[in-house]
Amino acid sequence: MQPPPLPDPILSLRHISKSFGGVKALQDVSIELRPGETTALVGDNGAGKSTLVKVMSGVLRPDEGQYLFEGREVPVNGPRDVARLGVQTVYQDLALCNNLDAVQNLFLGRERTGPWWTGFRVRRAECERRARDVLRRMRLDSIALDRPVGAMSGGQRQNIAIARSILWEPKVVLLDEPTAALSHSAAEQVGALINGLASHGLAVLVISHDIHNFVLENSDRIEVLRLGKNAAHFRSGEVTGEQVVNAMVGGKEGVNSAA
Repeated sequence: MQPPPLPDPILSLRHISKSFGGVKALQDVSIELRPGETTALVGDNGAGKSTLVKVMSGVLRPDEGQYLFEGREVPVNGPRDVARLGVQTVYQDLALCNNLDAVQNLFLGRERTGPWWTGFRVRRAECERRARDVLRRMRLDSIALDRPVGAMSGGQRQNIAIARSILWEPKVVLLDEPTAALSHSAAEQVGALINGLASHGLAVLVISHDIHNFVLENSDRIEVLRLGKNAAHFRSGEVTGEQVVNAMVGGKEGVNSAA
């Protein structure tokens, strides 16, 4: 029986190259993200993973290559262009304000305000309702809306950052090391949350160094970068951790047979 056809890619980067002075961070790299699928982007330190995500998110402009969204090439001049397409990014530092609560962080920079004659006063009740709906949909009801995020656990902080990324109904979510410095149980919760995003039809890209305990369990496909180039690609259910790590470090060619 033939497997069902894959959906068309929603976000494609083709033949991307990016240099910083004499350092070639990316060389002719291509990648595709599909709706309802989680793609893990892996590679050793310096492989170009974060640079590629910054190109995807509009923070960096490539020297060469194409940025395609929903099958057509689009001009990208900055993060706002990418956000308007429906692409949201959660960086490793999370960009949360520790002194603000969950609601204030969710709407940071996008506050719902009243008209000018109210002094553009923040509509707190409306923000709380929207925040509660989003957290309930993500099964994060246990997070207190009025608690400063600085007093939350690492897993809760990561969940707030992910919730903020989907508050505006994106089509693609990019996550840079979402389980870094988290406990095993917190990482499992983040993995379940990522699986939930994909099951609702979003295209998800996740960077992670945790091949055995996270990548293989929480992704559909694995794209390997090595020294700024595409090195291998795998279906997560058809590969071992040894094969993935081998492709990352440039080991024996035969081990990469699942590519």
